[in-house]
Amino acid sequence: MSGHDLAWALENSDVVVGAAVVEASIERMADGIRADYDAPPLYLTVMHGGLPFAARLAMALGARGLDLEFDYLHATRYRGATQGADLVWKHRPATPLAGRRVLLADDILDEGHTLAGIIEWCRAEGAADVRVAVLAVKVHDRCVEGIHADYVGVEVPDRYVFGYGMDYHEQGRNLPAIHALKD
Repeated sequence: MSGHDLAWALENSDVVVGAAVVEASIERMADGIRADYDAPPLYLTVMHGGLPFAARLAMALGARGLDLEFDYLHATRYRGATQGADLVWKHRPATPLAGRRVLLADDILDEGHTLAGIIEWCRAEGAADVRVAVLAVKVHDRCVEGIHADYVGVEVPDRYVFGYGMDYHEQGRNLPAIHALKD
C-alpha cells in the first residue's frame, strides 16, 4: 500500500455503485423530496463531501419546479483522516434557521455522529423541521440511535468508500461512481 495514493486506491477497489445508478437514484430522490415540499426549503449543503451530490440534487429539484434557498455548513470530525474525532465547525450557515424547514444534503450516512451534531445544532437554532438527504447509507448496525436519512440514494457496503463527494485522503471526490476498497 502506498498510503495516500489515489491511483493505488482505484486499483485496489471495486465500483460498488456505477455512475448511471447514482444518477438514477438522485432523480428518484428528487421525486420524493418534491412531493414533500410546497415551498422552498432552506437547502444546506454539508461541505465538502456533500457538494457534488447537493449540486446534482438541486438541479433535479429545480427541474421539478422546487425552488431552494441555498446556504452551506462545514462541520467535520475527520479533517483528512479516516476515523472521526470531536465535531469541529468550520462554517455555520449565515441564513437564520428559526421557523424554517431545513433540508440537509450530505454525501453519506455512516455512523451518524457528524450528522447528529448538525441536526442538533439546526434544532437549537429554531428550525421548524430538519430533513436529511444523503447520496449513500453505509449498511451496518453502528448508527447513532435515532439518526436516519429521510431521503436515501443508494446503500453501500460496510467498507471504505470514496467517489461522488466521498474522499480517499481528500482525493477522488469528483469521481462519478462510488468505489469501495477491497477487504
